[in-house]
Amino acid sequence: MPRHFVVYMQQNDVYLFQEDDIFNRIAVLRAERRLTRQELADAVSINYQTIGYLERGDYNPSLDLALRLSEFFQLPVELIFSREQFKPLSETLNPASTQRNR
Repeated sequence: MPRHFVVYMQQNDVYLFQEDDIFNRIAVLRAERRLTRQELADAVSINYQTIGYLERGDYNPSLDLALRLSEFFQLPVELIFSREQFKPLSETLNPASTQRNR
């Protein structure tokens, strides 16, 4: 898994922090609701490009942003974000059919 780094600068010192990957279902939730990135961004008061960064995993949300998205989608944060990759919805909703197809 690729790791993301955060650069933090204070005066003349530069700090580099490694972030763990955060996986999300934003693209799926947005598609289900037929929202554009711009519409979702406007609803949670961020730039539409940030939605793209989140969906691709290029950017991890702040706690504040994760909570705003949770409120917007009316879902618990843990159904939107995870430290582990999400299983496909078909496997989650119907595990028996996934076993037969193997």
